[in-house]
Amino acid sequence: MQDREATLLADARQGDPQAFSGLVELYQTPVYNLCYRMLNNTGDAEDAAQETFLRAYKSMKKYDTSRSFATWLMSIAAHYCIDQMRKRRMTIVSTEDLPYFEVVDGNPGPESRVAQRQEQDSVRKLLYTLNPVDRAAVVMYYWNELSYQEISQALDLTESAVKSRLHRARRSLAQTRIDQQRKIQQHERNHHGELQSPAF
Repeated sequence: MQDREATLLADARQGDPQAFSGLVELYQTPVYNLCYRMLNNTGDAEDAAQETFLRAYKSMKKYDTSRSFATWLMSIAAHYCIDQMRKRRMTIVSTEDLPYFEVVDGNPGPESRVAQRQEQDSVRKLLYTLNPVDRAAVVMYYWNELSYQEISQALDLTESAVKSRLHRARRSLAQTRIDQQRKIQQHERNHHGELQSPAF
């Protein structure tokens, strides 16, 4: 794939539209997925992906070949989505499949499902408080599996800043989960106590 990408890149930088179409085929899925995770809407994600490739096509001659093409492309997509979120004050990613909030119980009962929904709502509300750049870092790290270095290049941050943002997000999400579990446990204890209390 690397050889094919290198050939397509060289031809695309010379203005070959078919070569650029080949690059689109290689990267349309990861670019769309990034846009979808950030914008949380299929139509907006499709528009963002198209805009990303349009901007990349117009800037091909400016592309620095010493950089990873994938990272450069993701940078264009991320910055476009960040701009859209700032304009629209949108919320982003669905939290139902956040890797550190997966449900262990394969066959949850009604009470467990209610608790899961409450927990997801809490996490979702927390994510909505993050600024667009922090959200972009979370999406790029957990869903696109980019490295700290790649994210720092894509978002114009230092690696230490990326690590700091992700650490704060993980810590906040973990604390939210702990708080939610405590509330559920307290509710269950209170409910159990009410059932056990003797009638006078």
